[in-house]
Amino acid sequence: MLIQPKKTKYRKYFKPRGLPKTSTKTHKLTDLTCFAVIATESAYLNGRQIEAARQNIRRKVKREGKLEILIFPDIAISHKASAARMGKGKGKVNHWVASISAGQTLFLLYGIDAEQGIPALHSGTNKLPLKVKIYQL
Repeated sequence: MLIQPKKTKYRKYFKPRGLPKTSTKTHKLTDLTCFAVIATESAYLNGRQIEAARQNIRRKVKREGKLEILIFPDIAISHKASAARMGKGKGKVNHWVASISAGQTLFLLYGIDAEQGIPALHSGTNKLPLKVKIYQL
């Protein structure tokens, strides 16, 4: 099931312009067996990419521990057919994207040891189209 908002204030939104800058958000990793996936570059991730990474991580850790997803695709991207003539309004919503800034935490994984958690996060991040770092506390 794709991640998308259940309800929005408006049906269609403006197209996002430009990538976000670096993030100032920080997360304190308090648990001793905690791993974090942090983006090192800015990008847009759609719901399919986030879900593919989540499924891959959960499959590798055999559904043990707790996986937190700290990003949510809430920006609507509309699409109109290329053969459509001018006018007749804006196209319907095609997919939803999340704006990711460099330095932002994407996933947190708790309650897994290092020999199982790090390869799982590494295989999950292979599904993402941006460079990330995996941190362990």
